[in-house]
Amino acid sequence: MTHPLLDLPPLAAEHFASIEQGVADLLSTRQDVVITQGEALLPLEGCIRSGARPGSTALNVVTGPYGTTFGNWLRDCGAGVVDLAVPFDTAVTAEQVDRALAEHPRIDFVSLVHAEAATGNTNPVAEIGEVVRAHGALFMLDAVASVGAEPLLPDAWGVDLCVIGAQKAMGGPAGVSAVSVSDRAWARFAENPAAPRRSYLSLLDWKERWIDAGRTALPHAPAQLEMLALEACLDRIAAEGLSTVMTRHRAAAAATRAGAQALGIAPYVIRPEEAAPVATTLRVPQATAVASKALAASPAAPVSAAGEMVRVNHYGRAASPEAVLTSLTALASALGTDPAGAVAAAEAAWSETVH
Repeated sequence: MTHPLLDLPPLAAEHFASIEQGVADLLSTRQDVVITQGEALLPLEGCIRSGARPGSTALNVVTGPYGTTFGNWLRDCGAGVVDLAVPFDTAVTAEQVDRALAEHPRIDFVSLVHAEAATGNTNPVAEIGEVVRAHGALFMLDAVASVGAEPLLPDAWGVDLCVIGAQKAMGGPAGVSAVSVSDRAWARFAENPAAPRRSYLSLLDWKERWIDAGRTALPHAPAQLEMLALEACLDRIAAEGLSTVMTRHRAAAAATRAGAQALGIAPYVIRPEEAAPVATTLRVPQATAVASKALAASPAAPVSAAGEMVRVNHYGRAASPEAVLTSLTALASALGTDPAGAVAAAEAAWSETVH
């Protein structure tokens, strides 16, 4: 018996290349795009292991848990690492980055997360890109959570390595990711004798065997279902309009924040302009118990807990009034509070954002 998802013809190189171009269009980039066949940690580690080496010095900006992971990889590559850590309830500033670069003139690699889905903050990449470019360092950006939810312009912002994933605001699978690579980054990789080669982590293999070879023969069999799902995500975003998708995420964040405050819950990220549009984190005593009660009241609510923080996810298809109101109503139930005020505040914030 045939099955529409199992009995598929092989994905042709031309089709693969067209999906790559779709990613490039989404990012408004003229840089090479490599679609990697795995979750976004694959290209993130590949970028670091290709760009960092003994004798190099990296500025690792830590505004959430992934910064710690990046620092570990950088040190494992033999690079000297300067960690610029800020409280997770805020964002790093371009002035802080500029000061770190001035204090450590040997820095030649900078790693940063754009939007932190885990902690609910987002960083001012455009301003940071200006100071990194003036310093001359290679700039790697983790934009997995931000792509599709807020402006992302790697070329205009001087981002040399922009890593994205499909599983957040794009509303797709976790098993496929991509990275745009600047000419400066390719040159840096080629000069690094420790850069992965003949390895699943190797971006240089993709350049040599795919890009430089004219994109006529794939280096290995792609993850076909994930590639088709990525294409479907790109098509869906194009049909809705990227600006509309971003507005929907911004409205979901504003509505969740307003509704939570109506419930008497303080946002974890204090300044609204530093709050990510993909997730809202809330300061809640006994957060785990509250989240459990909320899920018991509404199992579909995109609510989770970590420490003294409850996180409400509102990315992808969950960036909708229905999902936001479901989460707020579930939280109200967990707190033993009437949800009417929260619902009214959320609806007003949503309307104000989209109009």
